[in-house]
Amino acid sequence: MDNLNKTKVLSDSAQFDLCDSQNRSRISDVNLPGIYPATGKDGCIVPLFKTLMTNKCKNDCKYCLNQCQRDFTRIELSPKEIAKVFIKYYTSGYVNGLFLSSGVSDTIDNTMERLIETCNILRKSYGYEDYIHLKIIPGASKDSIKRAMTLADRVSINIEAASADGLSQIASTKDYNKDILKRLNWINSYYKHDKNLSPSGPTTQLIIGANDESDFEILKRMEKIYKKTYLKRTYFSPFIAMEETELENRCDCNQQRTNQLYHADSLLNEYKFKTKELVFDEDNNISLTEDPKILSASKMDIFPLEINNANFHDLIRVPGIGLKSARRIMDIRVKHPFKDINDLKKIGVVTSRAEPYIKLKGNYQSALDNF
Repeated sequence: MDNLNKTKVLSDSAQFDLCDSQNRSRISDVNLPGIYPATGKDGCIVPLFKTLMTNKCKNDCKYCLNQCQRDFTRIELSPKEIAKVFIKYYTSGYVNGLFLSSGVSDTIDNTMERLIETCNILRKSYGYEDYIHLKIIPGASKDSIKRAMTLADRVSINIEAASADGLSQIASTKDYNKDILKRLNWINSYYKHDKNLSPSGPTTQLIIGANDESDFEILKRMEKIYKKTYLKRTYFSPFIAMEETELENRCDCNQQRTNQLYHADSLLNEYKFKTKELVFDEDNNISLTEDPKILSASKMDIFPLEINNANFHDLIRVPGIGLKSARRIMDIRVKHPFKDINDLKKIGVVTSRAEPYIKLKGNYQSALDNF
């Protein structure tokens, strides 16, 4: 099998490793395998080369195509082969960065060494200076994690589940606390003391719907992690049943569930909400149809909120007011108190959403039947 066909197989085998939160295809182009779009901070689309180093794996993750018990052709690209394919894509202008992961082909340490060697070849042999996102293998040594962080702009380790029990439902070869959370703490410790190590900051990922964990359990775990670490973001990969895996008869995860988890997770991570401020149904899941922020606002007793004297904490709890518009409100009102709803609209407030929850100089901006 030539390198192009190997790349096609390995890039498609990496479909559970997300490089974007948008609902996009998991399978890459036949002629240019491995190219996937990712959304940057400014909303622009950044094409990344995303691949596994190998689909050989000793882990038994029940949802995964590459699990050790599945019988299929196993292939591997060497560090030099991956670097060569990537540089060809990069110099041709097809991609702007690398997203590299791997199955565990022999030992965790040897797998990490090959991942690190790939980055070394790109940085030192090819002089590549742009973006690299490197997946840390659960159970990796402390030394290999640090060396990976000196080479990659971002590292991540998939926590996969919200608890040890949740992980045990989908895998038996990983220790949740030792192999995953302990390694996440090492990553955080290195980043805390030297922001030049993987300067884009760490991320993680969960598989949603492969076990019986509720949204409350998932978001409560993330709330704890955000409080204790510098984790930049979480990816939610919706479970899709794969033939010849142990979970092939399990129902696929509703994509809307992961969409709503992204919304709720943003409230925890960026807006510093607490899990207890969110609204869950009788099964401890969030609504598939209603906005988590609006639902949260419906049970708060701070509304309607006076825009001209509310603190930042309360302002960002108003539906339709984001972080940037809240800061602008606080800056502007010092000299020019807001008098009209259209003044808020001009600075980016989504007034159609905000009106029921605010007052301007003591005047309600909408009917308050809901209060």
